[in-house]
Amino acid sequence: MKILEWLKLPQTRVIKNLDDPAVTMLHAKIAQSKLFLRRLYIDFYKQLEKAVSPVQNKIIVELGSGGGFIKEVIPNVITSDILELPNVDKVFSAVDMPFEDNSIDALLMIDVLHHIADSMAFFKEAHRCLKTSGKIVMIEPANTPWSRFVYRNFHHELFDTKAKWGLEKTGPLSHGNGALPWIIFSRDRKIFESEFPSLKILAIHNHTPVRYLISGGFTLRQMLPSFAYPIVKAVECALYPFNNLIGIFQTIELQKISG
Repeated sequence: MKILEWLKLPQTRVIKNLDDPAVTMLHAKIAQSKLFLRRLYIDFYKQLEKAVSPVQNKIIVELGSGGGFIKEVIPNVITSDILELPNVDKVFSAVDMPFEDNSIDALLMIDVLHHIADSMAFFKEAHRCLKTSGKIVMIEPANTPWSRFVYRNFHHELFDTKAKWGLEKTGPLSHGNGALPWIIFSRDRKIFESEFPSLKILAIHNHTPVRYLISGGFTLRQMLPSFAYPIVKAVECALYPFNNLIGIFQTIELQKISG
């Protein structure tokens, strides 16, 4: 634990309230200053873009934008968050969105679903807002042997694969269950398909076993020099056949197939 304390970025050692908007703005500065983390997020944004392309002339909303910079990749996206932040277009809850019925082409999310206290309410609201053929595309924690070890030993959030869908405690950043996406779309897939038959699961794939760890995330120091990013990415590509054992993230694509 002394090593982890030494690895912490100096500006994060006194953070106590993760739900404070100032913490999100600090994360925004860290994401821009740490090249490894910045390039990883750009790759994540490109994954989202590819899933909903072509993006031109579409109404695309990112939920839980936080301190991100998705507009660098998808300029026409509407950014949003539940927190009052100076860099987002709209402030609202994912379970009460200010959009007309059948008006949105895509909802994009990175590490958001596992923080939503009432996921059932979210999917109902998402279904209401999406056009037929509209998509939800999210990048969330994966549940693999390697990810369970990482999340349970080196991450502040709960990772409980036996939990129910809802979160007992709520907080935009301080509370969550990293296993929730796996619970909904893998463990309880039949329940999801029964409750939301018109939200079709198009794809789920695990990925990114080491890049986030090497970046140090938002609290730890970067482990390798920035020029090593493409090398590490190439190694991850070579490890692709083993992603169901070592992936730390998963990308989930849903599509509304009927009104």
